[in-house]
Amino acid sequence: MLIAGFPAGAWGTNCYLVAPAAGEECVIIDPGHQAAEGVEEALKKHRLKPVAVVLTHGHIDHVASVVPVCGAHDVPAWIHPEDRYMMSDPEKALGRSIGMPLMGELTVGEPDDVKDLTDGAALELAGLAFSVAHAPGHTKGSVTFGLPEAADIPPILFSGDLLFAGSIGRTDLPGGSMEDMFASLARVCLPLDDSTVVLPGHNDHTTIGRERATNPYLRQVATGRQVGSAADVPRRGM
Repeated sequence: MLIAGFPAGAWGTNCYLVAPAAGEECVIIDPGHQAAEGVEEALKKHRLKPVAVVLTHGHIDHVASVVPVCGAHDVPAWIHPEDRYMMSDPEKALGRSIGMPLMGELTVGEPDDVKDLTDGAALELAGLAFSVAHAPGHTKGSVTFGLPEAADIPPILFSGDLLFAGSIGRTDLPGGSMEDMFASLARVCLPLDDSTVVLPGHNDHTTIGRERATNPYLRQVATGRQVGSAADVPRRGM
């Protein structure tokens, strides 16, 4: 398997290209602010042909390049219906103005072909089997994408802004909920094998085992011991 990832734009959002191998079809995950150029570079470097864009949630730092990327390659974008409105109205999703200088750099709107993600869906794309888990908390329509263990490759979780190395996604924006966040961590993350590699929406990769042992929020979910509130969560991305 080939996974090419890079942080993009003002918020350092991780964009991933996933393929069975170089020279094959691929899926693009979360092409956010200023990600289009990096996507094209990765496609050329690894000789990849995109077949779809899939989105962990609708915040502008994860979807700002969806329209140009989908348009350039005539591929659909998959997003949970609860977050679809964010592509066309990013400021409503944030409850505040993004700011005119930055708005001039953003492509607001939907690509021509938008498809719905649903909890428990199995997406067969580019020869890969992605499992979809609805994981509200950061937004109402947040999802994660899982890939099963294969050969010498451990299972993989593209966690979006649900789980980070040492932290979790913020819950103080419209549609966010700490109660939902903890429920999603319990339902989506805790059952996973410790070997599962977590590729998050921001910052470095980690593993479920490492987070189970050291992440104060995941440990709170596992033990029921209070360690913090929404106000204590570090602000990463949107």
